[in-house]
Amino acid sequence: MTTLNIQEVRKTISRNKRSQYIFNIIGILSMLFGIVTLLALLFDLITDGFPRLSWQFLTSFPSRRAEEAGILSASVGTLLVMFVTSLVAIPIGIASGIYLEEYARKNWLSDVIEINVTNLAGVPSIIYGLLALGVFVYGFNFGRSIITAGFTLALLVLPVVIVSTREALRAIPNSIREAAYATGASKWQMIWDHILPYSTGTILTGIIVALARAIGETAPLITIGALTFIAFLPEPPITGQFPYISFSWLLAPFTVMPIQMFDWVSRPQAEFQVNAAAAGIVLIAITLAMNAVAIYIRYRLRKKIKW
Repeated sequence: MTTLNIQEVRKTISRNKRSQYIFNIIGILSMLFGIVTLLALLFDLITDGFPRLSWQFLTSFPSRRAEEAGILSASVGTLLVMFVTSLVAIPIGIASGIYLEEYARKNWLSDVIEINVTNLAGVPSIIYGLLALGVFVYGFNFGRSIITAGFTLALLVLPVVIVSTREALRAIPNSIREAAYATGASKWQMIWDHILPYSTGTILTGIIVALARAIGETAPLITIGALTFIAFLPEPPITGQFPYISFSWLLAPFTVMPIQMFDWVSRPQAEFQVNAAAAGIVLIAITLAMNAVAIYIRYRLRKKIKW
């Protein structure tokens, strides 16, 4: 290599290092901007809403008087809607991910399905609300009920669950599959006994992230007709009489915490703004708790992975 070439190589290395340094600075500034903005919003929310948090606020129904209003019906509605969403989205999403990744043939049809599933994850949430209004509310006559809200949010998070399941399965080395086949295992035995245990942590993380998104959605629930003022609770799913299980709560009208917050912030009285901030703190606490559970489960399951 001549002296001219060596100088050219040194210039290229120096230029690449300078570009890497500039990119690092831009990345750090972008990250700090996001973190500082989030902390500022959280600080403002906690400053406004924390004094309103009390047991009375958590166990009271909405009221026209701000100091007597609470989030009992909204929090119960949120839990019931998320329960239906989980029952629908998790098994269908995992089964679809397993089929597309392990069973479906790699041809143009599977490519079309994969592209559509990926694109559905980015569709605006209000589109799902319009779809649910036509299909569940008017088509199946479920009305503006808890089951309609659960199905709507399940449709919303289903692409996320499918994509996270496929990515989790794809991350398992093929040597695990080949070793299972070498011992005489069938395809389902290979998936159930070897692939799923190793990918459960990542799948659960995707599910929790999807549910954390669903719990804060407002637009699709407004579209299907969620109420903003409910001063009663639906019938409990467990009763004291035979058959001891009731499904009437599925068709009960509902409200959720984002809808309750939307109603409060739209009122001119400043006291309702404080109530909305307090409800926001509770909603953020639930979301952070769900993420903490996901991180803990992933940590515990990954400790057992040995390959």
